[in-house]
Amino acid sequence: MSLFKTRSLTPQRESDDGSPRCAPAWRAPLLTLALGLAACLLLPDQLGLLSRIFIMGLFVLSLDLVVGIAGLATLGHAAMFGVGAYAAGAFALRVMPDPLVGLAVGILAGAVLAGATGAFLLRYQGFTFLMLTVAVAQMVLSLAHKARDLTGGDDGLSGYVMGPLLGHFQFDLEGRLAAFYALAVLVVIFYVARRLVDSPFGLAVRGIHENRARMAALGTPVYRRLWAMYAIAGALAGAAGALSAQVTSVVGLDSLSFSLSAEALVMLILGGAGRLSGALVGAAVFLMLHHTAASINPYHWLFVVGGMLMLVVLVPPAKAMASLRARWGSRS
Repeated sequence: MSLFKTRSLTPQRESDDGSPRCAPAWRAPLLTLALGLAACLLLPDQLGLLSRIFIMGLFVLSLDLVVGIAGLATLGHAAMFGVGAYAAGAFALRVMPDPLVGLAVGILAGAVLAGATGAFLLRYQGFTFLMLTVAVAQMVLSLAHKARDLTGGDDGLSGYVMGPLLGHFQFDLEGRLAAFYALAVLVVIFYVARRLVDSPFGLAVRGIHENRARMAALGTPVYRRLWAMYAIAGALAGAAGALSAQVTSVVGLDSLSFSLSAEALVMLILGGAGRLSGALVGAAVFLMLHHTAASINPYHWLFVVGGMLMLVVLVPPAKAMASLRARWGSRS
């Protein structure tokens, strides 16, 4: 069984007249907003961690579009995140510090990189595609390392201060506004992504994931659909990178590292690929576990994460939930 197998395309519920009925696209984003606001209000001392969860949740969500929806295994997704971060940071430092304009710049940078590289990468499949994504990410990392005048090299890009959000709300030292800002961007993009994957375009991409040859035989432009999804995912990753640059006011080479791509993939597997909401769950679980376990023992927390990953792979969440429902139904 594939680690990235998506959910079935057949709706589990039907309306009274027998026609398919899908969950509204706003339900999951609204729940995310409610949970995020509750966490910010109940954990005022952990706003930095919550901002990190929101940003990484958005990054893993963008990865889910590539891996879970399109079925393209990649280990170079951090390239779009890092390019978005550097673009937003450089824009704030050299042009203007407006957060929303900088966010748009990061989105554009991620989309351009994904679109340009995807035009070449998507001509290949399987292990070749996987290794080429790693190669592209390493090339971008090398360029960022050498372009010290633009990126700061090993020292990173810093020295910029973000302006007030919407011209009125200044970023505070406690990180309260940063957390709410990151949460708002996550919820809006989550809703857009939910509408995208439930659209005819998104269903076509899912169909390509399930059976590429059959979709091609039906006349679906497979290459163009995958390229468009890859570019959209790059835009979302660029948004996550821009948020990271704006919230932390520093961009380092670690934003382009292989380890970031690998960690995002682990988060996606933990939450379940192909469901979008699983990306947010996986990011939250991984980062909270990292924060808690590392504070207790900074040398052995990966052992716990490794055990959880093995459990998820051997017993997928969907299978576990089905087993629990069956047992609960038999007792009632």
